[in-house]
Amino acid sequence: MGMSNQEIVQKLWNECNVLRDDGVSYQDYITELTYILFLKMSKEQGEEQDIPEKYRWDNLVNKEGLELKNFYRQLLLDLGNPEVVKSKRINAIYANASTAIDEPANLEKIIKDIDGLDWFSARKEGLGDLYEGLMEKNANEVKSGAGQYFTPRVLINMMVRMTKPKVGDRCNDPAAGTFGFMVVADQYLKDKTDEYFDLSSEERDFQKNEAFSGMELVETTHRLALMNQYLHGMNGRLELGDSLSTNGTWMKDFDVVLTNPPFGTKKGGERATRDDLTFETNNKQLNFLQIIYNSLKKDGKARAAVVVPDNVLFADKKGEEIRKDLMNKCDLHTILRLPTGIFYAQGVQTNVLFFTRGESDKDNTKDVWIYDMRHQMRSFGKRNPLNKKDFAEFEKLFCVDDRSKRKETWDKEKNPNGRWRKFTIDEIKKRPNTSLDISWMSDEEEHETKSLKEILSDMNEKSKAISEAIAELNKALEGIDDSEDE
Repeated sequence: MGMSNQEIVQKLWNECNVLRDDGVSYQDYITELTYILFLKMSKEQGEEQDIPEKYRWDNLVNKEGLELKNFYRQLLLDLGNPEVVKSKRINAIYANASTAIDEPANLEKIIKDIDGLDWFSARKEGLGDLYEGLMEKNANEVKSGAGQYFTPRVLINMMVRMTKPKVGDRCNDPAAGTFGFMVVADQYLKDKTDEYFDLSSEERDFQKNEAFSGMELVETTHRLALMNQYLHGMNGRLELGDSLSTNGTWMKDFDVVLTNPPFGTKKGGERATRDDLTFETNNKQLNFLQIIYNSLKKDGKARAAVVVPDNVLFADKKGEEIRKDLMNKCDLHTILRLPTGIFYAQGVQTNVLFFTRGESDKDNTKDVWIYDMRHQMRSFGKRNPLNKKDFAEFEKLFCVDDRSKRKETWDKEKNPNGRWRKFTIDEIKKRPNTSLDISWMSDEEEHETKSLKEILSDMNEKSKAISEAIAELNKALEGIDDSEDE
């Protein structure tokens, strides 16, 4: 009986405990693991041609002690150096790479253990999935930092199903994180076309090299994204940089955009430096929203699904102008109000906006349908994550193949707590600030249905999150002297 990917993930994760004593953080560990796994997985996939002979896996696994440590340090330097290795992808994965592992015995143990895993089973289950599992684990462990770029897989899957990418579509994620959205969209199409074998060689080439693109700002995350892409046999344009700067202007004319842009404001609240944004604001999510709907093709078919926090729905002044612009240029047909607690950032209220770009730039939104998945729901958290079943009703009501068949479940008399309700554009325009933050379900029942155990577990989670945040703040403040103003 072979090992399942889950068991392998657990094993790789347990290695981290050895390193914790060496002062290595989870994040550093995942990055380090990426350096080592890349070499092993390249061997497993028979893709070692771009790696210099001396740095291939079989050579690494045979070294030990201090010799290994020095060899490994050199390997990291050389693979990141375009003078030594001519592969852009390898250079990017090993850019500025250094090791956090100080103790040679620990490095040796990790390399030996990785070598001893059941790679036959891992290959069968998919190396990409194995790596994804590791990143998910990391996001779960580390509330701060890592969670910011990990969108729950079930949410991604649903967003992909509701946007239905097609072969030949150009798909993009301007806040790519670890490239989860594009990996799932690719898999969705592979499942429909027998891993692309049903396609012509031109189509196949397009899917592999051009169909999926993205940009990621944080170098360590971009490294994970490149690795993730590589392990899924994808080779699209995946850049390191800030989509809100001029580096992002290449992202246009897409058929599909799927993304979960970062929450929070830009450090120091500086404005986006792109010159193609109509409305200047220092709200990062509003800026992302602008670049997303403007990057869609004007063909009446190009579509997007975007996770945004509540403030995007109600922010005034520029926020209102951007919402109006969105509803003019696109048909904003659906808003899904997501439950609280599904993201690792505690307490953030989020939504998914689904919209299609019109052929003209005026009056494209006629009705906005809102599904409220936030009120009177079970409680979500680390122990009771989101699952596919949670979206089943919404997906059915969404009518992805023909939205004209939609029927409200809300009814003023008969079902005032129906979750699915339509608002006409005139009703929305009448609202203060043209706000889309609309709630109609009453919460009375919610409190009674929670057991004491649930309430306590919620309180525990919240207090843990607070104490972690305070510890983070204290850590951040250590290096700051208040007397000096920035």
